[in-house]
Amino acid sequence: METTRFGRGRTARALGIACAVMALAAACGSDDDDGPSTPPPTSGGGGGGGGQAPAAKPGITLTIDAREDFPGSFGSVGQYERVTGSIAGEIDPKDPRNAVIQDLELAPVNARGLVDYKTEFVMLKPKDMGKAGGILRYDAPNRGNILTMPNPAQVPGDAVYFERGYVFLFAAWQGDVPKSSPARLTLTVPVARNKDGSSITGPYATELIPNAPTSTMSLPGGVFNGSMIPYEPASLDNTQAGYSLTRRVNETDPRIAIPPSDWKFADCGGTGAPFPGRPDGTKVCLKGGFVPGQLYELTYVAKDPKVMGVGLAALRDTVTFFRKEAADRAGTPNPIAGAIRHAIGQGTSQSGNAMKTFLHLGFNASLAGGKVFDGIFAHVAARQTNINTRFAVPGGGGGLRTDHRAFGQTAPRGLAADYRDDVAGRSGGVMKRCTETQTCPRFFLGLSGTEFWQLQGSPVLTDAWGFRDLDQPENARIYYYGSTQHGGKSAQINYNPAATVYPAGSMIDFADTFRALFVALEDWVARDVPPPDSQVPRLADGTLVRPDQLTVPVMRGVTWEGAGGPVPIPDFQYLARYNGFPLLDFGPQYRPEDESGIPTQLPPSYMGRDYAILVPQLDPQTGLSRSGIQSLDVQVPLGTSLEFNYVATPGIVDLVNLSGSYIPFHRTEAARIAAGDQRPSLESLYGTQAVYLDKLRTAATSLVAQRFLLPADAERAVARAQANPILP
Repeated sequence: METTRFGRGRTARALGIACAVMALAAACGSDDDDGPSTPPPTSGGGGGGGGQAPAAKPGITLTIDAREDFPGSFGSVGQYERVTGSIAGEIDPKDPRNAVIQDLELAPVNARGLVDYKTEFVMLKPKDMGKAGGILRYDAPNRGNILTMPNPAQVPGDAVYFERGYVFLFAAWQGDVPKSSPARLTLTVPVARNKDGSSITGPYATELIPNAPTSTMSLPGGVFNGSMIPYEPASLDNTQAGYSLTRRVNETDPRIAIPPSDWKFADCGGTGAPFPGRPDGTKVCLKGGFVPGQLYELTYVAKDPKVMGVGLAALRDTVTFFRKEAADRAGTPNPIAGAIRHAIGQGTSQSGNAMKTFLHLGFNASLAGGKVFDGIFAHVAARQTNINTRFAVPGGGGGLRTDHRAFGQTAPRGLAADYRDDVAGRSGGVMKRCTETQTCPRFFLGLSGTEFWQLQGSPVLTDAWGFRDLDQPENARIYYYGSTQHGGKSAQINYNPAATVYPAGSMIDFADTFRALFVALEDWVARDVPPPDSQVPRLADGTLVRPDQLTVPVMRGVTWEGAGGPVPIPDFQYLARYNGFPLLDFGPQYRPEDESGIPTQLPPSYMGRDYAILVPQLDPQTGLSRSGIQSLDVQVPLGTSLEFNYVATPGIVDLVNLSGSYIPFHRTEAARIAAGDQRPSLESLYGTQAVYLDKLRTAATSLVAQRFLLPADAERAVARAQANPILP
């Protein structure tokens, strides 16, 4: 067995991803939407002015660009319309409630002494707002993209939201998103300047990861940030101190320095532009070209940092406006005025991380008093996001090989206001500020299996050393979707043996689970109906274990029936690869407990301590998870959906990015025995299609009773199985 774990014993030159641990929360304050809202503690933030009174009251200007009918009619609510537009707002840099925003005091101000921003939005609302259900659902865009635009024509289950009269709001919160397509929502935030008006400069690091041979790569680089607006270098002279380019294959390999004479901030693309190319502060040209399979790490002195944390205040004030105000300061009517009783915020993956950062930094306390969101659902979101440092890049991700020096990983994972992090030696979790201001929402955290293996998800469930389970607070629930990958069920399982060791994808669907849970969150927020208990793996019952303790059945002799004919799947070999979690130091001006401040130490130094990483234990017969929400394809399986997969490229030690594996069961008992596969065959599990359908109906009925599946989704799942028989 090979065990690959990045973190412990690493030098500062080759360290693993740093994510400060999340723990669990205590009950948070009042549920009164209009209750008291006291200023959050500033604890060394970047805002200015202390407790000075605002120079002017910040205003909101609403612009509606278009209204169009949304297709369909939904029960008693009837027709919907799509509204697109923008919000131009202001932030008071002297208001202590904004003081945590890094570099806000260095942002330019308008004639009223306030900082401007502008955010684009899309809204879906009933045409007759008298039929609205009173719920404003905010869905945070992911790198500017609307991931969760409901579409009942394509996803029939989405109709439940329209039939309940939801108002959907999608508004930008991330300030480095380019307007690269009409579908992308952008936010304009200010650039910080020195008091004399000169450019602010500072250290910056990123990775350039080519997928194909190329002479030129664009900044900001990385797997997840490649299309964002970059920070340009203070000088194109790469021979200066603080500028370097290195290459290596794996994260733990020594970095090999590339001479400054062999790379330039330039564009060598196209014809007539050989190295050193045309000078360009947004691109890097390498003599001889970038080689796929190599990791290139670039450090340089950047200039003109965006005040990215303004996006959190913009989100706070935009949602508050739509929820509370009748009109903007010019008298333009709020299109949903008076119809909203409760607001629920939702984010998926990176944007779910952002929703946790929004809560952690105190922005759920509205300037109008009370809560911004009564409920928050952070879906497949293990971390926080890097939005409040100087030279912030909110779109980072993480893997065994990549983004190991990115931010978004040092703030607490845990929820409890009084959580104690014994690895870092500090206290306080995600809900510390909202507890102090009595503005904590009712909170759901959803985790797929990927969050445990690649995104260091287990510290939300245990103490920092991984010795004991943590109790969940009364206002929070954590739901682990058993045997799933980050994106849920695959549209189809893909198998390219040159790319992945095992077929890539998952048969386990959590879209239906999410829908049922969102309705449960609405019921909790709006009607005080308690949701299902948390469903998580635990140390106490052996369902949460160290990676080297995983029990994996023998899986042998399986053939993948692909479009080009049968392809043998290698016998499964467990390598125990997972993403480690070291404690890092980014310098004295960086505040890791807030994921804020100014990182001055790049690369960061490894502090010799690591958080525990644990993973969900498997059933020794099926290879499926023993814990969490057991969906239909876990209770009535056709194969093993693993929560990880291995890269097949020789020399690269990595998990497949955000993907799982699928290894089917043998169809017959004779084939299973002949192969020596320990898992059951389809024949032994079900025998006939009729038995399979009976078991599926029984499981669906149970999930509906537990409120993990809506009745209409259960009916559709059974109908799909009837239409696609697996046995005679």
